[in-house]
Amino acid sequence: MLIEQIQIGGFEIFCYVLGDEKTSIGIVVDPGGPAGPILKRARGRGIKQITHIVNTHSHVDHVSGNKEMQEATSAEIAIHELDAPELQHPNLGMLAMFGAEPSPPPTVLLKDGDLISFGNESVSVIHTPGHTRGGICLYFAGHVITGDTLFVGGVGRTDLPGGSFEILQKTIRNKLFALPEDTVVLPGHNYGTTPTSTIGREKMENVFI
Repeated sequence: MLIEQIQIGGFEIFCYVLGDEKTSIGIVVDPGGPAGPILKRARGRGIKQITHIVNTHSHVDHVSGNKEMQEATSAEIAIHELDAPELQHPNLGMLAMFGAEPSPPPTVLLKDGDLISFGNESVSVIHTPGHTRGGICLYFAGHVITGDTLFVGGVGRTDLPGGSFEILQKTIRNKLFALPEDTVVLPGHNYGTTPTSTIGREKMENVFI
């Protein structure tokens, strides 16, 4: 599977393009900035069609590019069912702070264990509440996109509505740390000493867990 990690926006957000190189079909995860640079990187790697825009959670910094990306690709917008209300009714102050337009409504409501397929590839949805009620991670082929659940050496904040540090710790221990230790961690922000990590490294070194 093709994996393209793209830092975009003003908060060191990591957007991801995942693609099936045989069919040139892919998905975009957390377009937190303009669609143009993301699509340019995707096309540069041979991905010609985007079928889904997947949001790991509903916070504005991760969804601010949804509208432009959907207009450019006609892709489905997918988010966990528990975060869908916040996506549809965002905090107007946060939108203004990011200079973002509201996202179109989601067309796919995700649940734990769902598969998102594109071409001959797919990713598995892991419901990981704690940062938000409907936060998700995406697991595939020895990798996991962790959004704002788990960072390199850190974790997502839990002081916003729907957040709980107790739930976040339980989620990471019981769900993410149950993955193979060599699983590559692809975080939602470039906040660590390296842009990626592994589950084994985070078990050993992450002081928040």
